[in-house]
Amino acid sequence: MADDEPMPTRWSFQEFKTYYDVRLGRKRLVEKNGETADNAVSNGNSSGIVSNGNFHGKRTSDKAIYEQFQSQGQNPTHTNGFAQNNVDETPQKSLLPPFESAEMRTLAESLSRDIIRGSPNVKWESIKGLENAKRLLKEAVVMPIKYPKYFTGLLSPWKGILLFGPPGTGKTMLAKAVATECNTTFFNISASSVVSKWRGDSEKLIKVLFELARHHAPATIFLDEIDAIISQRGEARSEHEASRRLKTELLIQMDGLTRTEELVFVLAATNLPWELDAAMLRRLEKRILVPLPEPEARRAMFEELLPPQTDEEPIPYDLLVDRTEGYSGSDLRLLCKETAMQPLRRLMLQLEQEQDVVPEEELPKVGPVRPEDVETALRNTRPSAHLHAHKYDKFNADYGSQILQ
Repeated sequence: MADDEPMPTRWSFQEFKTYYDVRLGRKRLVEKNGETADNAVSNGNSSGIVSNGNFHGKRTSDKAIYEQFQSQGQNPTHTNGFAQNNVDETPQKSLLPPFESAEMRTLAESLSRDIIRGSPNVKWESIKGLENAKRLLKEAVVMPIKYPKYFTGLLSPWKGILLFGPPGTGKTMLAKAVATECNTTFFNISASSVVSKWRGDSEKLIKVLFELARHHAPATIFLDEIDAIISQRGEARSEHEASRRLKTELLIQMDGLTRTEELVFVLAATNLPWELDAAMLRRLEKRILVPLPEPEARRAMFEELLPPQTDEEPIPYDLLVDRTEGYSGSDLRLLCKETAMQPLRRLMLQLEQEQDVVPEEELPKVGPVRPEDVETALRNTRPSAHLHAHKYDKFNADYGSQILQ
């Protein structure tokens, strides 16, 4: 190494001068190819300079965003929506909005994992019954997106919708159907997404979440089991300060949605609506009851899960409908599964009596469902959500949204 060359761990005078020119904003960093780097100055710090004097064109967080763009099939020559080369191309929408600090950008990257890529592929027709809930959801979410011309001024769309009802009645399925039909950016948020062990990060996550949703509008934020995030404030003296700050930030961001023009909907679901804070109930303007399935819906579920058998004894659908009053949708699925297991259990008894292992290609077929199998399944399956049905009806009468003919 020549005497006039600097040591590898030291900076030359020119590198030292360039670093402070960039940091003080007097000069933009010039790369070796003669082009000006657009990300040389960020909040007064040089994002492309490290301690050993080497220059890097992208930070670690930028590389993560770049890789996400590449995985989505975006043009890899674009970053933050602008072309780096002097090519006349249509700018692509960036994955993240511009944030004031690297910390907020890091939080936004973690929340971006909760964006559902692609359609959940749940159609309205695949949800049996719940006609009133589907009609209210179409009016509150689907129609403003399809026909924005009519929903202006006083008729501006509702920004907050609450789905409440017994567990297993299809609240999450309705949310997936909204995401499928509207083709919006769908944020599937739970308590683990917005709660952090670091002080102050939970409130920042809530703020970043709503900024991301406005950036990707039209968007739907689905808060499953919202009672775990924002229960009533001040009920117990043991409520932690961090929990109260999280609830306050969520209420502030929800209130800010009504003052923006972006189509951002908050879709919340809960099994305990009476535990929600009154301020959150005010912001969730549409409160839709998702009740236990009616007899017509139960029959449609049975016919889909236990299809009619050709040349066999008919399945007693009328008996199933009469004996399943108070069953939820998930209870009916368990009942059908228990019914279909009866022929398989008979076959397993036969196979266990065989001395040798039967090859897979010689295994016999499972027999048909008999009427006595239905009786056995009804005796072994009990409803799980019928005890509190009257509480949901009372809450719906006090706070729920109804369709007036």
